[in-house]
Amino acid sequence: MFGIGSSLFTVALFVVAIMVIVRAIRVVPQQHAWVVERVGRFYAVLEPGLNFVIPFVDRVAFRHDLREIPLDVPSQICITKDNTQLQVDGILYFQVTDPKLASYGSSNYIIAITQLAQTTLRSIIGRMELDRTFEEREQINANVVAALDEAALNWGVKVLRYEIKDLTPPAEILRAMQAQITAEREKRAVIATSEGKKQEQINLAVGAREAAIAQSEGEKQAEINNAQGQAAAILALAEANAKAIRQVAEAIEGPGGLQSVNFKIAEQYVSAFGNLAVKANTMILPTNAADVAGMIATAMSVIRQPGPKQGG
Repeated sequence: MFGIGSSLFTVALFVVAIMVIVRAIRVVPQQHAWVVERVGRFYAVLEPGLNFVIPFVDRVAFRHDLREIPLDVPSQICITKDNTQLQVDGILYFQVTDPKLASYGSSNYIIAITQLAQTTLRSIIGRMELDRTFEEREQINANVVAALDEAALNWGVKVLRYEIKDLTPPAEILRAMQAQITAEREKRAVIATSEGKKQEQINLAVGAREAAIAQSEGEKQAEINNAQGQAAAILALAEANAKAIRQVAEAIEGPGGLQSVNFKIAEQYVSAFGNLAVKANTMILPTNAADVAGMIATAMSVIRQPGPKQGG
């Protein structure tokens, strides 16, 4: 009997030793922190890895996840500055930075953060009109984060960001907004059409003006060209006449020139009088019309007269 009792005692002692060892060893996962209390008071924060505690004296009171945690903020009704109901829901991202404060700073920091996020959001939206709430969502998120982060310092929590998931006004407001958007788009369409017509008229006027200018420039250039052509023709005719006169003068001064002139004048004179009998013309004739020799002599006397500073 004594041997059996001794064996049972040994087995019991071994089991107790195993239990003590198991309870003395604590393995903390990565990115986690365990808060240990000794005799009901805070003792230490166990870091990730292998840790040892005193069995039956030390107790793991809180386990905290140090990773970034998304927290869904329940949907709520907010009243805007222009007395419009707006249903808002969002999501909050936070991280435990001080396990001790997270354990003892608040009885439940998750509920505290959620409630504070809702009240802060209601306060911010209450200072804004409905249209601004849709335009300044980033500003609303930043204001919520700033307010939460300041209060969460006492809870050992860091609020990283807040995002509004949805802003839902009442159905009547949605219909009114849709009608407003439709009217605004129709207004823009009318303005765009009028601007197009205006630009079309401007383009037509500019085109007509440029065409008139081009036509007038063309007519001006044509008149200039005609005038230059007429001037060139007159100059060419004058040069030809001058050249002909010079050639006649040179021919007269040459050998037999005067005889040729006399012969030509006499020929034309006789021919002219010959046509008087054919044509019924009324003419004024000199008294010595029949004196051909006298007429030729008179014409030749004019030809023989010397010009200025020239000989016969």
